[in-house]
Amino acid sequence: MSTTPTTRFILETLLPHLKVAAAYANFLQPKIAALPAKGQESNFFSAALTDADVAIQNLVEVVLLGTFPDIRFYGEEYESSNNTKYFRATNLGSEGDYLVTLDPIDGTKFYMDGHSNYQIILSILNSDEFEAVIAISPAQNVYFYALRGGGAFKGTLEMTLEACAPLQITSAKPAILLGWGMNAIADSLKDRYKVIDIATDYSSDIEIPSLNGILSGDLSGAVIKSGKFLDSAALAFIAKEAGWIVTTLDGSTLPPLHTCENYSMPGLLVAASKSVHQDLLKATQSFKSAE
Repeated sequence: MSTTPTTRFILETLLPHLKVAAAYANFLQPKIAALPAKGQESNFFSAALTDADVAIQNLVEVVLLGTFPDIRFYGEEYESSNNTKYFRATNLGSEGDYLVTLDPIDGTKFYMDGHSNYQIILSILNSDEFEAVIAISPAQNVYFYALRGGGAFKGTLEMTLEACAPLQITSAKPAILLGWGMNAIADSLKDRYKVIDIATDYSSDIEIPSLNGILSGDLSGAVIKSGKFLDSAALAFIAKEAGWIVTTLDGSTLPPLHTCENYSMPGLLVAASKSVHQDLLKATQSFKSAE
């Protein structure tokens, strides 16, 4: 196998193609027609599958196979893709044998309902930790990226990686996002924060913050029951590189990726400050003790 390219080189190579994918997603959004739903899913967000999901994944797969043919790849639509069988592997490798992951449309339900806060999220994973993540918001003409130990950055879609500015989330709104299955802790936070419960507050007409609100300053924290490598764990990595606090639900350090199952971390607490983290930790601990 050839020498593994650097994570920055992989991002630099993929960025122009991801920008094309972003323009495609933006163009298609008003025209989108849903394909048949993906099997039995636990919530309506993950049940939504669109033409854009499949097309964007196919684009990234073609670029990867043509440029980094030895790289590992796992995309959300791997079951629908004709390219999956051509990749060397779809799982985590040993140290230095990177796995690229892709959520071609994160927030498919937001996308289908015409909201602006959907994303294309591509990550590069090592055996123990994320090495890099790029999250593009096509409708907002912005993208965020982070490199392991190298900080987080923000730029418009016209910018190269080098032109992006360090991501500084200085005045996050006092709002907390509760992911699926975490609504039981809402009451213990409402005296200090605006609590947004994704399961009950989602509206097809009025846009509410999704998890990417941690990067835009629309949220000062989030509680996620299961941190999928493809989306929530990837966004949490960017937040962590921007100086936020990210732990498991009990306040522990995040486990090495290779110890996790089903491409997913245990629950995540994502907080802008120590005080917010303490509030979230207290709420989740009181919830667990009440179970």
